[in-house]
Amino acid sequence: MNLSVGIVGLPNVGKSTLFNALLKKQQAYVANYPFATIEPNVGIVPVPDSRLERLAEITKEEEKMTKLPPIKPAIVNFVDIAGLVKGASEGAGLGNKFLSHIREVSIIAHVVRAFEDSNIVREGSVDAKSDYQTIQTELILADLATVQSAQGKVKRFAKESEKTAIEKLFTGLNAGKPAREIELNDEDKEFVDQLFLLSAKPEIIVLNIAEDQYTETVASFAEKFASLIDLVGKDKVYVVISAKIESELAALSDEEQKEYLNGLGIKESGLERLIKKAYATLGLISFLTAGEKEVRAWTIRLGDTSLMASGTIHTDFMKNFIKVEVVGFEDFVSLNGWRKAREQGRARSEGRDYIMQDGDVVEFKIGS
Repeated sequence: MNLSVGIVGLPNVGKSTLFNALLKKQQAYVANYPFATIEPNVGIVPVPDSRLERLAEITKEEEKMTKLPPIKPAIVNFVDIAGLVKGASEGAGLGNKFLSHIREVSIIAHVVRAFEDSNIVREGSVDAKSDYQTIQTELILADLATVQSAQGKVKRFAKESEKTAIEKLFTGLNAGKPAREIELNDEDKEFVDQLFLLSAKPEIIVLNIAEDQYTETVASFAEKFASLIDLVGKDKVYVVISAKIESELAALSDEEQKEYLNGLGIKESGLERLIKKAYATLGLISFLTAGEKEVRAWTIRLGDTSLMASGTIHTDFMKNFIKVEVVGFEDFVSLNGWRKAREQGRARSEGRDYIMQDGDVVEFKIGS
């Protein structure tokens, strides 16, 4: 399953700083000039999940282990993509190359500069609203070129429904609508997915603000950046961060990070919120396994069955699936593990059509 988030935006809006903080080390080359990042840097980032530590503690106690079992969280791949500029869809600033990198990710995290710093070059950046529009326009123009290229082929070979879908796309994109907002039926979407349109990808807007703004409430953020939020729609997904603060947090221990955030009056770092938001926006949930070998979160799509979930552990599990034993996370914790959950009838057996729930603690029963 390709769970990849592309970090995009104009040059010098904080993308690489954000990416470095995500990885907690300097894997991306950060420099104060455009195109410091040429090839996309890819990082594997764990999805924050406090449930795993609790499961590890319970497993250690239940199995009488001398130390905690290894913990393996779910992961998301973040891709740091070099800054786009106006005209990227026509090749400006090596735009075509960078656009191809966006085409390969599952979701876009669009970083918008919402801070002032005279020491950092504003390469094409004016204000949050116009910056967002610039990138959105370039993605739409690139998609228009793709659709126009497909139009000739559709006229000769495609079904009538495919011709209709292409016309809908052409009309909507020409009107400045991203592909994700163009109304299509299920059959249309299946066909359109084959075009790999950039503006069809789910999007998270990341407002990168100054350090001294970071103690404000989310409500005041919404008021301050009302023009941008109105532009993208109040129902859209956005996260407010300070990449500079996140970079400083990355150098601290877990305890020091908590103390730092408490001083700001914030419960979670911006990166934690971004990672969780990306995971949720991709329509993903985690089921959990807990044993001596490891405590682990496994990534599946919302609505997946137990049979499909078993295949994330090993494809052979699907072939030899018998049943799955399930305990809800809260029950598992309150009863301190599998033994009491089974004794008190809270562990239930489900078949292959059971719809998995986020936080299900499971054991699959597999035949030979």
